[in-house]
Amino acid sequence: MTASPSPSAPLRLLAVHAHPDDESSKGAATMAMYAAAGIDVLVATCTDGSRGDIQNPAMEGEPHPKRDMAGARRLEMNRAAGVLGVRQRWLGFVDSGLPEGDPLPPLPVGSFATQPLERAAAPLVRLVREFKPQVILGYDENGGYPHPDHIMAHRVAAEAFEAAGDPARYPGTGEAWAPSKLYYDRAFSPERFRALHLALEESGLQSPYAERIAAWLEADAEGHTPPAPTHATTTQIECGDFFEARDDALRAHRTQVDPEGFFFAVSPAMQRRVWPWEDYSLIQSRIPVDLPEKDFFAGLR
Repeated sequence: MTASPSPSAPLRLLAVHAHPDDESSKGAATMAMYAAAGIDVLVATCTDGSRGDIQNPAMEGEPHPKRDMAGARRLEMNRAAGVLGVRQRWLGFVDSGLPEGDPLPPLPVGSFATQPLERAAAPLVRLVREFKPQVILGYDENGGYPHPDHIMAHRVAAEAFEAAGDPARYPGTGEAWAPSKLYYDRAFSPERFRALHLALEESGLQSPYAERIAAWLEADAEGHTPPAPTHATTTQIECGDFFEARDDALRAHRTQVDPEGFFFAVSPAMQRRVWPWEDYSLIQSRIPVDLPEKDFFAGLR
């Protein structure tokens, strides 16, 4: 199976996310930048977010999320997509929740992470064949962090990239389409957190990343470097002009994001000075590539 991009074809990016709000905390400035440049950007949200807890103390007394968390998060998702200038589609699965306890309890019956892979991936294969993205953006094998829905979101993104171009697979989900490139997001890259941590300390400001940095250094026998990533950064997208849009999209998810919290510890201006990129790993490409890259669509324009 080979992708055969046309230089004149409209460029399209599909980002696969586990829950509403993940699109705003991972790759949001990149998506906003591409959307502003005329790229067609579509977010596929795997689950309804119905088992999310209220993370913002200011929302504790709000009746809507307590009565209907999925409905509240649907409204938040609409607002965030508008801020980023992207389109969004729901894949229709129920949030699995984050199991807690020792031993861990079983996941809720019928939730996203309990689905057989072909059933979980079928709506995304259909969407890929309909939307025809050249680029798919997903999570790594650990889901970015090991939430069951994030891990399943990784699995369905990888499956859709492999299967959507094969007309023998997933019959009844549309005409085959082979995306050209698959990327994994590195929103939690140790290199970025360390750079921001040092910049805060050098400015005399308190760093919320100190505990995380200490854990990395403790795990390193030499005590000098963050852990080696599963997938190294191959692609840095310069998108600092859209950090405010990213933050506004995050704030739109009022049930999930504390506007005084972790995500807003470093000002957009400082981030532009220290780390004006978002980081990604190119995992598969069906076209020739020259690494490192600064553009998802390198080789496709």
